[in-house]
Parts: sequence; C-alpha cells; structure tokens
Amino acid sequence: MSDAADLKRTPLHAEHVRLGGKMIGFGGWDMPVQYTGIMDEHHAVRKALGVFDISHMGQFFARSDGSTGAAAWLNSMLTNNVNKLAPGQGQYTLMLNVRGGVIDDLIIYRIADAEWLLVVNAAKITEDFEWLNPRAPAGVTLENRSEEFFGLAVQGPRAAEWFAKFSDGKTAPARNGVVQIEAAGSQLFICRTGYTGEDGFEVFGPAADAVSVLGAVLAAGAEFGIKPCGLGARDTLRMEMCYPLNGNDLSPERTPIEAGLGFFVDLEKGDFTGRSVLAEQKAGGAKQRLAAFKMIGATPPPRSHYAVWKDGAQIGETCSGGLSPSLGCGIGLAYLPAEFAKPGTTIEIDVRGRRFPAQVEKKPLWRKPVES
Repeated sequence: MSDAADLKRTPLHAEHVRLGGKMIGFGGWDMPVQYTGIMDEHHAVRKALGVFDISHMGQFFARSDGSTGAAAWLNSMLTNNVNKLAPGQGQYTLMLNVRGGVIDDLIIYRIADAEWLLVVNAAKITEDFEWLNPRAPAGVTLENRSEEFFGLAVQGPRAAEWFAKFSDGKTAPARNGVVQIEAAGSQLFICRTGYTGEDGFEVFGPAADAVSVLGAVLAAGAEFGIKPCGLGARDTLRMEMCYPLNGNDLSPERTPIEAGLGFFVDLEKGDFTGRSVLAEQKAGGAKQRLAAFKMIGATPPPRSHYAVWKDGAQIGETCSGGLSPSLGCGIGLAYLPAEFAKPGTTIEIDVRGRRFPAQVEKKPLWRKPVES
C-alpha cells in the first residue's frame, strides 16, 4: 500500500484493495501496479483477457455552435486531421508546443457532428486544459469533466466475445470507434482502442457507477479468463508494441517526427501549433530517432535513464526499459542519432556500471504469432 496521503484515488480504489492489488503512486494517483503478478497479468492479456483501471485519465468535451467551428480549432491545436472523422470515429493525435515538442498524446473521438471527446493522460489533465481552454475561439466551448468519469480498459484476444456478453449483444464499435450504450445499469461510452496491441475496449461512465460496472465487466469476462491487471503489465505490454509513454518517451523537448509518430501528423491539413518545426524535420530528416532495442543473451533488463554506448562513446540514454514477458529478454526505447537508430545496429546498454550488448530492432518488438 502507498503511504502517500496526498495521492488521488480513483472511484475503484477500495475495489483494488479488496481484490489484492498492490498500490503505488503513479502520476499523482494511487494505482495498482499488480494483483497476481506482472507476468501472469501480461500473459492473461496476450492470451485471453485483462481489465485495467484507467479512471485516472482525463475526459474533455469540445463543442461548437456549428459542425466546423470545433473541428477547425482542434485541427489548429492537434497534429492529426480531425476532419477525417465521422461521428462515431476516433484517432490518435498529439498536442504540441510552439517548438514542436509534445505536450501530450491523446485519443480524440467525434461523438456528434459538433461534439468531441478527448481522452488525455492523467498527469497532464490540468496542463492540457490550461493550454487548450484559453485558445478556444468564440463559439467553441471546452469542458474538463474528468472527475465525473471512471474508465476501464478491457484488453485481449477474447475482448469481442466479452463485449457481446457485457452489452447483451449490442453492436460493437469498429476499431478506433466509439458508441454510447446502456449496459450494466449505466450510460456508457464504449471506445475500441487500447494500449496493449490486442483487441479491446475502453469503458467510460459516471464515477458513481464505477464499482457496479467493474463487477459486471468481471462477471461478463469470467468465462473468458478475465483478470484484473495493474500498471506493471500495462507497461510491459505497451513496450513490446513500442507505444510511447508520455513523460518517458514523449516530452516537450521531443517532436513526433523524432518519436517515429509521423503517421499521426498531417502536414497538408493547414497550419497547427508546431507545424513549421515538424515540416522542417520531415524535409531535412530528424537528427535523432526513438529506436527500439532488444538485449542480446543472458543480460539484466534495462530501465529508463541507462546510458547507451556505441564504439566507446555514449550516444544516448534509454527512455523506457524492462523485461518482455512475451519475448523473454530485456527490451527498451532510446533516442539515438539517426545513423545509429537503424534496425540491425549493435549497441551497448550500461546496466549499473556494466555494459551489455543489445541490437536496434524494427518496431514493434512483439508481433502476434501467425496461426497455422
């Protein structure tokens, strides 16, 4: 249990304790790092089904008088093109400072012609709102309703079966889609995205309904092997997929081009905050790139802030690192000079004063096995 009295608690805190969750501080919140163990929970998501509490994440709602007002403003503040979204669709995008550095990465859903739901990172809720809200033009409103909602992420290859039972046969949203349904006695937003590389759904609803909906989620998933999962497995799952973590792999000093997220940047849609820097990097090539690597042989797993070496010189520092349960070896992410960020490049990672061999790999590091 965490001793920090100043940590925020999600509406499911008592349930985590009841279910045996080991609590730690994360981004100002008291969150479960694991229940039965990181390995066990990781494999449950890869092979069957897991559920994570994501109630600490933020929910902003943007609206405008007409269908184009909020869209035009959001396009000026975010890297991806929201005009590509019809109601019921969502996309991954980034919010930048004027230098092109990442303030936050987020998912935005178009829930009606002139209404949008933005799901932002927990540690960035206040900063994001203070950046966005003063820049909203006349006719556009932005509401921070984060405290009104709980959130659950149900992830794994049996997620579609779970949804059919949980929703009593309602039509599931398409990948990156969102629907509003009534289930488990609550009005819910169901989004089909995730942070694990598996199929899955995010469930957002009134905070007062959090405990009852979690009970219904677990009951519907019982026959599919659902397990409560903590932040530890969430981290190993996202690292295997090379999904960046804001604050580790993304920061105000790094651009989406350097982070390998150019696919989520639409330079053709018109001007947006940070665009000129990104356009210059796209044309001239970024000098550094976020590279993925695997440790070679029987080596200890890397962690963040470990030095990366090449030919006797330090060339970078790890941003993320750990043991991959699926691959059985240490893996990580690090910003490296572009010439050393190419797959196949051998590097060394300094682990507690000793250098161990590693190799830069193509992303993602883990791929779902092809069924024969």
